[in-house]
Amino acid sequence: MDFPELVYGRLIKRYKRFLADIELDNGEIVTAHCANPGSMRSLLEPSPRCWLSRARPGRKLAYTWEVAEQGETRIYVNPMGANRVVADALTQNVIKELIGYDVIQPEVKYGENSRIDFLLTGRPGRAYVEVKSMTMTFGDGRCAFPDSVTKRGTKHLLELERMVSQGTRAVLLFCVGRTDAKTAEAAGSIDPTYASTLRQVAKSGVEVLAYTGPITHAGFKLDRRVDLLGIGDV
Repeated sequence: MDFPELVYGRLIKRYKRFLADIELDNGEIVTAHCANPGSMRSLLEPSPRCWLSRARPGRKLAYTWEVAEQGETRIYVNPMGANRVVADALTQNVIKELIGYDVIQPEVKYGENSRIDFLLTGRPGRAYVEVKSMTMTFGDGRCAFPDSVTKRGTKHLLELERMVSQGTRAVLLFCVGRTDAKTAEAAGSIDPTYASTLRQVAKSGVEVLAYTGPITHAGFKLDRRVDLLGIGDV
């Protein structure tokens, strides 16, 4: 996914979940939209350098927070863009486990009042693909999801398991938005229900994948698979 024109600054504070005050490099202080609903733990201390995109005309806030930069590590903090990153990877056949499908449909209704991020159809049949944006780290390249309790995320896992029980392929794809990523895992210390449910559905046949890639001033593109920890041989 290519970034639009970016401006740069440093975080002053993040508050009310969706707001972040940032001092731009020119000294101006702006309030940007922070699309990440999680706690963003491991991202806010020390105060990161921020990359912002300009919002479309008519939006209440003029900027959206896209990337946090801590030292040499860049973190893609906008989960609203994760699906676009994955869509590009699917179209370009980057995710080798999901090559061969002719049609990629986003946001398709399924299950019990849910929407799947992507429904893939083609010669291999159908595949339901749920995308989760992973930004948290336990250090040493150990990336994890979620960074706060997510009942919605657990519901999505059970919906994927239900698809498998009906004979359809189902995939959970972690879009790991950290340039220091070495491994990916469920954050059982933060949401033990999610972690145990993930292990359960993996044993039931839900495929779990994690991919990451470079985050540059031009954009964020997936290009390599990340090893999974504690989820099973999936």
